[in-house]
Amino acid sequence: MHRGRIVVVGSANADLVIHVDHRPAGGETVLGSDLVVMPGGKGANQAVAAGRLGGRVAFVGCVGQDDNGELLRDSLTGAGVETAGLATVPAATGSAVIVLTPDAENSIIVSPGANALVSPEAVDRAVEWDTTRLVVVQLEVPLATVAHVARRALEHGTRLILNAAPAAVLDRATLSAADPLVVNQSEAATLLAERPPDDPADVARALLDLGPRAVVLTLGSEGSVWCVRGDGGSVSSGRRPALRVRALDTTGAGDAYVGALAVALAGGSDLPGAVERATAVAAVAVTRLGAQASYPTPDEVTVER
Repeated sequence: MHRGRIVVVGSANADLVIHVDHRPAGGETVLGSDLVVMPGGKGANQAVAAGRLGGRVAFVGCVGQDDNGELLRDSLTGAGVETAGLATVPAATGSAVIVLTPDAENSIIVSPGANALVSPEAVDRAVEWDTTRLVVVQLEVPLATVAHVARRALEHGTRLILNAAPAAVLDRATLSAADPLVVNQSEAATLLAERPPDDPADVARALLDLGPRAVVLTLGSEGSVWCVRGDGGSVSSGRRPALRVRALDTTGAGDAYVGALAVALAGGSDLPGAVERATAVAAVAVTRLGAQASYPTPDEVTVER
């Protein structure tokens, strides 16, 4: 299979992970585990996931001149990701405080730090559009940069995966560049600016009406739904159940999904096939602790159905 070049534009964070018995209520103090620092950030996670799966991946982002920046750079290069576009800037590396409970769910607070300096100019300096088959962007960098990536992708005919996370309102021009738009249910509700339909398939179709060529709506343990608008305006859709596994940590599972989706699409897969592959990769990731540390290589993704 031909491996088209993938560029991920996005965030790089140090994940500060604490395990607790339960999330504290307002005014409550709870004791947690020792603090563990791990490489993370939606952009870096997606790049590492794609790199570990054998994708030709380059990462564009910013870190500080600190130990956390080196941690992230080492993790990216260790996964085979090109880091010429990873700039060192005069700001602290971004960080995320992650509280993990025994049910494998997490609560996350992100401090952007250096990610706020991922600018349109930085993208133009780093991305070789003529050799890029697919670009991935998320919303932990400035929205002006996200809009710029979308415009440039359209200008160059480069496929764009737009992972609209964390939740934010985006203009139609940015959404129209997405092929696909990837969101979860809460992010979908923000984009739709109203209570979404109860049926996930209807939610995906409502998102398609906002302009993207295709939509993938992720449903956590319930799998995902997808829909694609054809050249004649017809819409095809489908649903992919999640694989049944014993989840240990869901941190970064959505990023594993997006990274796998990117590798499959850049390699020539259609969207249903890419969703199937991404589902299998995410199923492996949730059985392991951490984000980037949990991402599998191709020979570890053994269950496809």
